Amino acid sequence: MSGDANGKPSGSMTEIGRTILAAQGYVELGLFADAREEIASLPPEECDRPDVIELQTLCLMGEHEWEQALGFARKLCEAEPREPGGYIHAAYCLHEMGRTEEAIELLTSGPPSLQDKAVYFYNLGCYHARLGQIDSAVRMLRTAFEKDKTLRQSARKDPDLDALRGKLETI
Repeated sequence: MSGDANGKPSGSMTEIGRTILAAQGYVELGLFADAREEIASLPPEECDRPDVIELQTLCLMGEHEWEQALGFARKLCEAEPREPGGYIHAAYCLHEMGRTEEAIELLTSGPPSLQDKAVYFYNLGCYHARLGQIDSAVRMLRTAFEKDKTLRQSARKDPDLDALRGKLETI
């Protein structure tokens, strides 16, 4: 039987793994206080793990604590500079704080892996629409919809896209 780095049999879940899984479940259910309680029970040395940093970010975003969430999202960018998640979260926080130009700048200067994600193009479309840059918004949304057709549904009720309400079905 093979083991993990700690010598535990692979396939068995550690207490830390169970705690993180529980926190993830709470985040998915929108139970952010419960998720934060699970995270708080982790040993301090586990709190610098990228998955834990992302959970903290998502909790704060869910509670609309944009400034704090931005701090964690930036920490996630530092921990995983080639991964798209931290950049998408940080840009969203900036946008929610009224710093939409900075959000666009952050996304467009992020790692190439961002362009594999439909949400990258969708969020850029939303940000450009909010700034009145309709042609750019349409281009970004077209790419997002090509990558993930389900985003059309989100777009229909997204207040960031109010300026494009009449054009959404033709994109």
